[in-house]
Amino acid sequence: VQLQASGGGLVQAGGSLRLSCAASGLTFSSNGMGWFRQASGEEREFVTAIRQGGSPYYADSVKGRFTISRDNAKTTVYLQMNSLKPEDTAIYYCAASQTAYSGNYYYARYYDYWGQGTLVTVSS
Repeated sequence: VQLQASGGGLVQAGGSLRLSCAASGLTFSSNGMGWFRQASGEEREFVTAIRQGGSPYYADSVKGRFTISRDNAKTTVYLQMNSLKPEDTAIYYCAASQTAYSGNYYYARYYDYWGQGTLVTVSS
């Protein structure tokens, strides 16, 4: 299984970025997909997830600014990030879960596969 995250970069506060995570080696449509992030010196935290059927979950800190979506035909999950803030600076990881349901999507331990991460830096 491979999860290849891309789209990170340097952006000014208030700007936008779109992250992509291309998956291979798994039955993509059967997996919930999530994005987590880890800032320097901090623990990894949940950002957003999307269930197999498309229902999303968001951390309170990104609600209204970030949107997760998936394209099962392209086996890719996307994270559209708008109104970025310096506190959004982190390495963003995508992950796949075969077993998570409902509230479990918020917890990293329910994810089976992880990508390598892509760095997002938001300057003030």
